[in-house]
Parts: sequence; structure tokens; C-alpha cells
Amino acid sequence: MKSNRILLFIACLISPLLSIGQEFSIKADYPEVVREGEQFAITWTINTGDGDFSEPEFTGFYKLMGPQTSYSSSTQIINGKVTRETTFSYVYYLQALKQGKFVIAPASVTIRNKIYRSDSLRIEVVAGSNVQQNAQAGETGDKQADHVPAGTNDLFLNILLDKKEAFQGEHILATIKLYTRIDITGINEIKFPAFEGFVKTDLETPPLTSLKRETINGTTYGTGIIQQFLLYPQISGDITIDPVQISVLVQQKSGRTDPFFGDFFSTYTTIPRAVVSKPVKIKVNPLPGQKPEDFSGIVGKIDMTASLDRDSVNVNDAINFRIVLSGMGNLKLAALPVLNMPPDIEVYDPKVSENLTNGANGTTGRKTFEYVLIPRHNGDYTIPPVSLSYFNPSSRQYERLNTAEIAFHARKTAGESTEAAFYGGVTKEDIKYLGKDIRFVKSNPGKFLKETNLLITSRIFYSIYLIALFVFMAILFIRREQVKRNADVVSVRNRKAAKIARKRMKMASSYLKEEPKDKFYEEILKSLYGYLSDKLGIPASDLTRNNASDSLRDRGVNDETISLLMSILDKCEFARYAPSSSDTEASDIFEGASLFIKSVENKIG
Repeated sequence: MKSNRILLFIACLISPLLSIGQEFSIKADYPEVVREGEQFAITWTINTGDGDFSEPEFTGFYKLMGPQTSYSSSTQIINGKVTRETTFSYVYYLQALKQGKFVIAPASVTIRNKIYRSDSLRIEVVAGSNVQQNAQAGETGDKQADHVPAGTNDLFLNILLDKKEAFQGEHILATIKLYTRIDITGINEIKFPAFEGFVKTDLETPPLTSLKRETINGTTYGTGIIQQFLLYPQISGDITIDPVQISVLVQQKSGRTDPFFGDFFSTYTTIPRAVVSKPVKIKVNPLPGQKPEDFSGIVGKIDMTASLDRDSVNVNDAINFRIVLSGMGNLKLAALPVLNMPPDIEVYDPKVSENLTNGANGTTGRKTFEYVLIPRHNGDYTIPPVSLSYFNPSSRQYERLNTAEIAFHARKTAGESTEAAFYGGVTKEDIKYLGKDIRFVKSNPGKFLKETNLLITSRIFYSIYLIALFVFMAILFIRREQVKRNADVVSVRNRKAAKIARKRMKMASSYLKEEPKDKFYEEILKSLYGYLSDKLGIPASDLTRNNASDSLRDRGVNDETISLLMSILDKCEFARYAPSSSDTEASDIFEGASLFIKSVENKIG
């Protein structure tokens, strides 16, 4: 019996040496054929744990979980020969998303800078009786209806569109809807498509907290809307909306059913499950005919109004001209209206403001263009009508809107001259004198004086030169002394410790009134630890409570001041992780920290 124990002990000692010499292998265990929507596992098994395992890309499949690792080892002694087998397993759980033949690249293991690879995995995904089918468009009506063909499974996803055909720029309501006959505990992940070819606007959608019961083709489903979008197509032709992919959390019973109590004592586990919708196609028609020159790019039904904020203004004063577009359509993409203003009116770029609401019926509201106009001459002005065209999808034709002429008067200011002389072939009538912004060349040369005494020949010049030389030498000496003082980094940090601490304390005081006070306590700790590190010459990485208190005590700081420091540090660290302190306690901590810094400065200097 004793000899067997010794032999087993020797086998355990030499087994690592035997495993080093064994031949390396990596194998994959997986199903070659799976059904669309089916969940399955892939297991890679290797006979060593010394390397680094790298998983491949699971192209065409959705990764649910993994890797789950396991380890097994066995040792055999036959006729004095010791053999040992060690295996490491890496398990991944996947779900098939669509039909086809897919190739998963090899997994790799790196051992001592050498890479070993497994074989490629070839998996075919076929259709089955439990394959997810997408809801198809209804026979009548513009809105795509909920219709589930026979043979669908218990969980699927749809992209529903309110119309199958639209004009370029016309709004389309897209609804992402979930159908289920199983228990779902939540949604883990959502991947929306890029909606290429559309301008997308997210609609406010309530979170999916409960499902609505609907009966489709005699089968009752729990349904819920995940998200709604407004889509404005920007190109014409057949556009494909890519699938939506979500990961839901599904409750699955684990273990066997008790024959006596049934499912009463059964346990359940929550596992992720991928759901992918089918791509959806929509036909986008181009806008018909020749677009008008004043086409704004709006597709919908709108009105236009124009107004001035007043009917009279002083010359060179500003007056506001406002154009308002209101109605329903893609107002956000509306172009600037074209203005044909008289040449005597200066026009500035408009201020554009929007008050738009997005809903299931499209975008409604108003878009305002506010121009600043400045008349440069006095007199009566007329703003010509502004025209704008848009496309109405209901009537399938372009419609033009026109504003009425708007008149206003620009008056002279009291005492202001409106004419000025101008040289170079232009008469006074050809130019107006605008305020005080033009000055003419002065023709009077003025009175010139001859300078007889030069500064360089006076005694004042040499006195100023000597004083400047002395000041320069003094500045140079002071600068050299300053460089010497700053060369000692420890001394510089010691001198500036209080200044830096006061800045941090000032920052902490600004956080004193905020709730919660996490930033206040954090700034107090930074101030105290930073001050101790600078003042005591201890690097921040080496600074602890013990060496800080010892260093303060060595420098003559009394125990009462050190106890005050430790109390403040304890209160701050406790308050950061258990924020229940009052405003009074926070103020006491601030006053105590300030008192500690003053006390140390008075003692150490």
C-alpha cells in the first residue's frame, strides 16, 4: 500500500514533463446542418493549457454566449508506464440567422510564439417547419398589415411600413414590431439598420414593458412596438431596408419535470436569443415633370406668410423681414426662399428657427426665416412678392405659394446731411453721405516747426541710458537668483504647497452647495494629500497616513493638529462611499481642512 502511494506521487511529479512531449492537437465539434433560427454549440478541444486561444469571426451567425471553458485531466499507470491526458474545452453558443452555406474560419492557439490552427468549419443552414417568417403586405390598403403565414415559429420580428410606394421626399412611417408566444424577460441588444437612402428621424416610442395580445390567423401572439421611425427617401428607385436584429432574454426550463409535483419545483434559466427580421423593399418614385425654378424641396402640404416688424424705419436702421412656412412635410430640409430686394436695401443672411413636431402622420409645425434689412436711402420701399413651390403628393403636382407686396418708409434722421463731396469724376448726387463714416482729405498742410536741439546731444539722454543699464543688470541678477531657486524642485513644491492647496480648497468650496457632495469630498482629499506631498517632499505614490504623520511629528507639528488631519481624512473617505452627511458636517470638514493647512504653515513655514 505504501509503495503504491510513492508510485502515484512520482507519477504526479513527472506528468508535467510527459505532457510537454505529447503531440499538440486541436479539434472542433459542431453540427454540419442546422435549421434557420436554431441554437447550437461549437466546441474546440485542445490538449494543452499553455497557449492563448483565439476565436474566429462567426460570419452569418449570432453569438449568444461564450466562451465557456472547462478542464479535464486523467493519469494512467499500466505496467509501470505513466500516461497523462489533459484537455481544455472552449464552448460557444450560436444561432443561425439565415439560410445558406457558411464557412467559419479556423480557431488558433499560440504556444511559445508558434501558431496552431484548427480546420475550417462548414455549416449549412436550411429551412424548417419552425423557421421564422416575416409578415407580408396586406392585399388592400396602404398600410402594411400583420399577416403571419402558417408554419411560423414562436418568436419573430417585422418591419411594418405605412405605405409600399412613395414619392421622393415623402414621409414613410416604419414600425419595428415583435411577435412572441413564449415568455420574454427583457431585450438585451438592438441593432437597427443604417436606412441608407433615407433621412431618418426617431419617433418617441414608450419603452416595451408589456405586450398586447393579438390574434393573427387564429393564433394568439403577444405583440409590442420596439421603435418607430419617420423615413424620408432621398433617392428614387427600389430601396431595400436591411433587417433589424435584436437579442431577447428568454426563460427556459432547466432540469427534468418532477413526476409528482409537475413543474411546481422546476427551475428556469434566462438565455439570450437572436431575432432577425426580413429585409423590406419600398418603391420610391421620382418627382414628376420639370421642377420649378423656385422649388423649395418640400414634399407635403404647406402655407407661407411674410411680414415686417414695422412699417417705417430710420435710414441705416435695421428692420426685420420674416417668412414663415407652416404645414406638414419635410420642412427641416426646406431651402432658403429667393428674395429680389431693391438695390438700396442691404440684406443679411437669415436666422433660421424651427418649431417642428414628429409624429406618426409625419412632420408638422413651422420653419421661420428672419432677415435683417437695412435701407441706405430715405424714401418709400416695396418688397416684391416672394414665390416658393412645393410638391403635393395628394394632388401629385407642384403648387406655388406667393406672398403679397409689403411697403415701408425709410425716413431721414434729424440734422443729418445726406450729401457729400466726392472727387474722381463723381458728383455729389452720385453718392450719399452715410452718417459719419466718410472723411475727406484735409487740404490745409498745418504749421511745421524746425527742431534745433537733438536728444542725443543732451545730458538727459546719457542719464536715461545709465539708468536703463543699471535696471537691466538688476533684472539679470534677480533672474539668475530665481533660476537657482527654481532648480531645487523640492523647495519649489514646498514654497508653493499652500498656494496650490488654497486653489483646490476654493474649488472644493464651489462644490459645497451641490448634491450629492462626492466632488466636494474628493477635492478636499486631493487638497490635503497634495499639500502633504508638496510640503513634506514625499512623492504621491509613496505617501501614506503613517509616513505623513511621522514626518509632521518630526517637523514639530503637535499631535492635536495631526489628529485633526486624520479625522478629516476619515470623514471624507467615509462620506465618499456612504454619502449621508449633512451640510453642517461638510462645512465643519472644510473649516477643519483650512485650519490644518494654516497650522502647518505657521509651524513649518
